Amino acid sequence: MDPLNRRLLKRLALAALAAALAYWLVGAAAEPISAAVCAVLAAALILVLAYDSDLRERASDIDRLQRINIDLAQQAARDEVRQLIEAVAEPLLIVDRELIVLRANAAGRALLGAGIEGETLTVFLRQPGAVEAIQSVSLTGQPAEGEVQFLSPTEGTFAVRANVLNLDDGRILVAMRDVTKSRLMERMRVDFVANASHELRTPLATLIGFIETLQGPASEDKAARVRFLDIMAQEAARMARLIDDLLSLSRIELDKHVRPSTPLDLRPLLTQVGQTLAMRLEADSRRIEQHIPESLPPVIADRDQILQVLHNLVSNALKYGRSGTSITLTVSVVDSPPSGQLPHVRIEVADQGEGIAPEHLPRLTERFYRVDTARSRQMGGTGLGLAIVKHIVEKHRGEMQVSSTLGVGTTVAFTLPLAGRAGAGDGGPRP
Repeated sequence: MDPLNRRLLKRLALAALAAALAYWLVGAAAEPISAAVCAVLAAALILVLAYDSDLRERASDIDRLQRINIDLAQQAARDEVRQLIEAVAEPLLIVDRELIVLRANAAGRALLGAGIEGETLTVFLRQPGAVEAIQSVSLTGQPAEGEVQFLSPTEGTFAVRANVLNLDDGRILVAMRDVTKSRLMERMRVDFVANASHELRTPLATLIGFIETLQGPASEDKAARVRFLDIMAQEAARMARLIDDLLSLSRIELDKHVRPSTPLDLRPLLTQVGQTLAMRLEADSRRIEQHIPESLPPVIADRDQILQVLHNLVSNALKYGRSGTSITLTVSVVDSPPSGQLPHVRIEVADQGEGIAPEHLPRLTERFYRVDTARSRQMGGTGLGLAIVKHIVEKHRGEMQVSSTLGVGTTVAFTLPLAGRAGAGDGGPRP
């Protein structure tokens, strides 16, 4: 029997029971007709009460169903919003008036942390300018923009734009766009003009001076002409090296936040460096002593860039080490590094030379910084070698260290993460 029939039979049974009880109670003291009327009225009253109860129950069911439908609609809307923001490649956040993060897409969680939802945005975004721009949106209802710079694990700059989603509940959409490349390009243009103009002025002045001399007093002096042309060729070659290094540094900085992902065997590169510089080593009665473990695991690295690092470091050791001394190239594997570091390979290049005073060590990787400017230029240095090394090592998520003892020599060391374990422990950037 279906529920409707069961409910109907239950009501009829109650009505019959009420009629019988009323007839029995009234029948003893009244005429049969009066008793029957009382019984009918009692039955009708029971039916009315039952019907009213049914109406109330139906109204409650309808109200419950409406609430369920509203909840489902709201959940569907939330799911749709989440799907929409998840489909956006750039970091997106939805925050309330108190800057509590209500929603964050995958890019936003990757940038600011997986546990950002439900937390206050200022815990993850600590730059007042960007936070004030977001807060101003809820006050004015107008879009606002700001900029935030992350410093680790790699430097990056994001433009932040906030728009009102709903004025009633104060929800704000925060969009973040990576402008690291454009900012780097702007800075590189400024640096290029400032530094290149400074570094190129001397060789250009030399070239102009010799050209004027050759056009004038030395025009008929063959010996002077040969000597001047040789100097001019050296100055032109120096300018070419400077421009090559500047372009190389610019390319590295432009892609500094793009991490290499290819496993690399270091052993062939270490051998190739010695072969490439063999003539210079022989001319100065120098040699490279290599200390490489038999089992050398691969690293995650860009082959050409690591070759450039090794070439720059060994070339520096050639320039500033004493003639007839050896250059030591030591490779070691660090499987259990200190806390906060990844398993890595450590490479050291050491020379035996005059060494560098301690006050100069912190600035060695600055562009165009030289301990001895005249000597560096005389040896063909551009002042960019260690800056290039530093930027390549940072791009590879490695570390670079320079140590030196006056009268003994200088050691430059850098690390590269081991392949297969390079991604472990990487955290999101922190402002």
